[in-house]
Amino acid sequence: MISLADFQARIEQGALLPDAAIGQSREAIRAQDNAIGAFVRHDPRARAQTAGPLRGIAVGIKDIIDTADFPTEMGAAIYRGHQPRADAPVVMALKQAGATIIGKTTTTAFAANDPTATVNPRNHAHTPGGSSSGSAAAVAAGMVSLALGTQTGGSVIRPASFCGVAAIKPSYRLLPTVGVKCFSWTLDTVGLFGAGVRDVALGLAAMTKRTDLVVPSAVPAPRIGMVTQAFAGAPEPSGAEALQRAARAAEQAGATVREIAVADVIAEAWRIHPDVQEFEAHQSLAWEYGQNYEAMPPLLRGRLDESKGGTPAEYDAAMDVTLRARQALAGIFDEVDVLLTLSAPGAAPKGLTSTGDPRYNRLWTLMGVPCVNVPTLVAEAGLPVGVTVIAPFGGDAKALAAASFVEDALGK
Repeated sequence: MISLADFQARIEQGALLPDAAIGQSREAIRAQDNAIGAFVRHDPRARAQTAGPLRGIAVGIKDIIDTADFPTEMGAAIYRGHQPRADAPVVMALKQAGATIIGKTTTTAFAANDPTATVNPRNHAHTPGGSSSGSAAAVAAGMVSLALGTQTGGSVIRPASFCGVAAIKPSYRLLPTVGVKCFSWTLDTVGLFGAGVRDVALGLAAMTKRTDLVVPSAVPAPRIGMVTQAFAGAPEPSGAEALQRAARAAEQAGATVREIAVADVIAEAWRIHPDVQEFEAHQSLAWEYGQNYEAMPPLLRGRLDESKGGTPAEYDAAMDVTLRARQALAGIFDEVDVLLTLSAPGAAPKGLTSTGDPRYNRLWTLMGVPCVNVPTLVAEAGLPVGVTVIAPFGGDAKALAAASFVEDALGK
């Protein structure tokens, strides 16, 4: 993989020219993407900018995010050839930081659950996850050092776990979703993929101009609360092993680790996440579903068919649970600095008919809290499994620092 931190340091030292760095990404895409299929399209003549902290850094953009230089087709036939007039604010933030937008990465249609043809770079017989399939795969294959994705259920953290890369789903609205195809306005969150935790921290810091997000060279040992999410069902053996291994490594490195039992209302919030998501999706996709029904991707169309009976009263009740659960979760962080939990049930499923199960991600998306995937182990068939570090709302710097602590502890 390409480390953003390494490229950035070498460019600043004059040991690597920005255009040479972009050239490495161009060559890697040319050599690998026919087999992996991470990009919808890319610019084979992309060049580096001359200034900014991300000069020489090639970035892939999930194809539900508007770009003025590339079509935005949302993985859907309905939008084939659709060309936005303007970049989404998150794309402009990257450009203003000096990054080069090298191409658009694959997405499941409308960032839902109809899979792409993208394969997992670690094992081509397995899914890379979704819906940010191409972004995770492009970073894992060493084609780019940074990529943007989005998460409504588990679409950043889960593919990062499956592909063995670091990723952050930031606090809700730290990154604007203007110019991003909406699925659920309460849940949709723009996130980043990188080779390691420090890489995504540098990317997020440059985009937001928040220097406190950069992980310091020395990170104090955090107080960690481990959450098994029993309300979401039992994980596979590789998922359970990843959680235990990360907890042991962090404890051996000096962190305090104890299992946390969450309040019933938090478990209830996990249950009602789909009530919020699908009710809002019917409004967000009203034109596509109502006027282009036959052209809708089949799995998403089936989801909307099944959930069209959702009522405002049910939605309001779900939002009430959401508010109370967020308040209860905030209280947990009086006792611990961060939470540690599963990123996925286990390794990536075989085949490309499913992008995997987001059941261990969706609660935290609904809570709006920052989540960081830390690659943890390699299971059978060379497939990675990660864990998630979670901080309180607005505590993105804390989440990144603690995730870096866990990452370093696992490497010892």
